[in-house]
Parts: sequence; structure tokens; C-alpha cells
Amino acid sequence: MNILITGAKSFVGKRLIEVLKKKKSFKIIGCDLIGDKKNKVLKIDIRKKNFYKSIKAKVDVIIHLAAISRDKDCEKDLSECYNTNIIGTLNVIKAAEKLSVKKVMFASTEWVYHNLLAADGANENSILNLKKLKSNYAKSKLLGEYFLRDFYDKSNIDISILRFGIIYGERKNNWSAVETLFNSIRNNDVIKVGSLKTARKFIHIEDICYGIFKSLRLKKFNIVNLQGKKLITLEEIISTSEKILEKKTKRIETNPQKPSIRNIKSKISFKEISFTPKIDLNNGLIKLKKFLNF
Repeated sequence: MNILITGAKSFVGKRLIEVLKKKKSFKIIGCDLIGDKKNKVLKIDIRKKNFYKSIKAKVDVIIHLAAISRDKDCEKDLSECYNTNIIGTLNVIKAAEKLSVKKVMFASTEWVYHNLLAADGANENSILNLKKLKSNYAKSKLLGEYFLRDFYDKSNIDISILRFGIIYGERKNNWSAVETLFNSIRNNDVIKVGSLKTARKFIHIEDICYGIFKSLRLKKFNIVNLQGKKLITLEEIISTSEKILEKKTKRIETNPQKPSIRNIKSKISFKEISFTPKIDLNNGLIKLKKFLNF
């Protein structure tokens, strides 16, 4: 199977390539704004309408990861956000047609579930509403999903929408709350949060990549929620970090009565792709500590 991965130099892209290269049945073609001849990553801009002409090899599957993926970056430059996340996705759809691929996998996000829906326990069958999304990043991803659904209805190419949870893991920047709190506890004696009960189903980078791999076998049109197994509170992140770092901190809550909870459910997805996340918070933070060398 020949797989084209857009955004190959991203956090997920680099780790996914490592995972897939261990499987002898895959040939990987990476592309990114940042080329990398050593690792065979082509310098390609998906915002260019005919970028597919630079792909000379046969492609069976496109895993479309390339995006402006941080909300603050989208808000800083809305034009760049929509040009990359929408026009780029439309160009990937065109590439799929021109390259005669069998399947497109699209990296979406749990943020397509608006806050009230997420708090109530959203799942793959929840009805989404673009008007209720406050984030332009989330809007751009949901619009991308709409275009891919329409494309599926008009073609014979399989589509998998992968709604990623909040990813954490071994990286030096662009941290989630997990890495940020872990590093703050390392460097500070006082930790300030809104509510210690705020919770997300954080998922480790290794589990995201394994979930993508397991989703490769899906046929027709699918929506997959790739989330952690359980809700993890900020209090749990702090307590686990303190244990690993052998340190105690003072905790200050600025808004304890209003925790933010996003309970995205993945039961349908996990059953469909025979997947269960393997990295719990404790092991994930131990990996992070080793990576940061302290």
C-alpha cells in the first residue's frame, strides 16, 4: 500500500511515519511545506491547486494531516487558516481524483463538537451545528468534513473522518494542558488553574498514530473519534506530575465552580476499528520526562 501523508513534518506526521515504516507492507510518501530529502519528504504546498503534479509515485491512500491546527494561529491570520484548512483540503480532494486513490483519511478534531454538546457526551452520531462553533479552527475543520462527505457521495473513494482528541506527548513546543502543567510543576511551587475539575479525554501521540493505523482498513464513509479512554481532570494531571517529579505544589483555583468538561465518546469508533488506547497518563508523563531530560 502506497500512502501519501500531507503535513509529514508535523508532530503527528513524524510519529505516524515512524509507526507505518515498521510495517513492511507500506510505502510512505511524505509532503510538507518543509522538505526533507534525508527522510524523503517532498516540499509541497497543498494550497497550490495542482500540487498533485509533483507526486510521481502511485498513491493508494492519502492521510491528510496538513493544517493550521492551533486556534490562536487561526485567529491571528484568518486568511491563512481558511486558505490552508479549506482550500488545501479541496486541493487534496482534487489530488485524490487525479491520482486515482482508493481512500482519503482526514485529520479533523473533537472541537467540531460545540461545548454544550461535548459536555453532554457527544458521539460519532451527534448532529453538528456550524453556527454554534466559536472557534475558526473548528469551523474550518467542520467545513472540510462537509466537503469530504459531498465528495464521497459523488465518487467511489472511501473517506474516513478522524476526529482527534487533545493530543499530548514528547515535543518541545505547542503543548497541551498536560505538558504545560507538567513543566509548570517542574519550575514553580504555585500552580494556578480555573477549576481543578476541568477535564478532557487527553490522548497520547502513540495512541493517535496507532488509531490512524487501525483506521486504514475502514471502507466506505466513516467518522472515527480518537480520544483517550477516560476523562482526565487537571487535578489528576497535577497529582500525577507531582508524583513523577517528586514535588509538591500549592494549587490555586480562580473559577472552581465552573469546570470545563468535554466528554467525547469513542465507544462506536473503538469497536469499529478494534482499538483501545494503551498509554495511560502516568506512563505518558514518564515518557515526557525522559524526553525533556529531567
